Amino acid sequence: MIDLTVYNIQGKEVESLKIDKEALGGSIRYPLLKQAIVMYHANKHLGTAANKGRSMVAGSDKKLFKQKGTGNARVGNKRTGKRVGGGVTFAKTMRDFGKQMPKKQKKLARDSAILAKLLKNNIVVVDELRFEKPRTRDFVNVLNNLKIERSCLVTVYSADENIYKSAKNIPQITITPVTDLNAGEICSFHKMLFTKEALLSVLNQDKENNN
Repeated sequence: MIDLTVYNIQGKEVESLKIDKEALGGSIRYPLLKQAIVMYHANKHLGTAANKGRSMVAGSDKKLFKQKGTGNARVGNKRTGKRVGGGVTFAKTMRDFGKQMPKKQKKLARDSAILAKLLKNNIVVVDELRFEKPRTRDFVNVLNNLKIERSCLVTVYSADENIYKSAKNIPQITITPVTDLNAGEICSFHKMLFTKEALLSVLNQDKENNN
């Protein structure tokens, strides 16, 4: 069992949670975790780079001059890549770099990423995170109270516009609902900040699936 302290937004301890490693898979599955990280970065790769090949530039297919007898080097049509205005010889084309994983594997990789953060004491839990209106200063104060000084993935139970707007101007801080968590994003941040409700929803979901 892992003891995890729950804080309020003032940074004071309010309670403690006992987390069973088995609820997060029991151990860190490094091969699966690597596969999920590779997929995460591959899916962010747009693959929109493209050049015009010979078939995409204007010009006749007719040979510019005959092969022999002119004293010039042999040459093809106007659209060849050897001439100015011709097509690119090995033109880049739009392509999809996306990768996929089975749903169960993605969940196991996510749990492994959370467990890795947990074992390194890089998870902070707050009992509640709410703002009456969007205000960046209030969110910065919460981070300071919780001693979060580096990049952090803030995980909430459900999307909250006030939280999102309060954090969007803070560098290296990202807000995500618990349903959108993935291993690649978790591993790209130094710390994670969970609301208690969000963390319990992850643990309870895994228990239900195991049963």
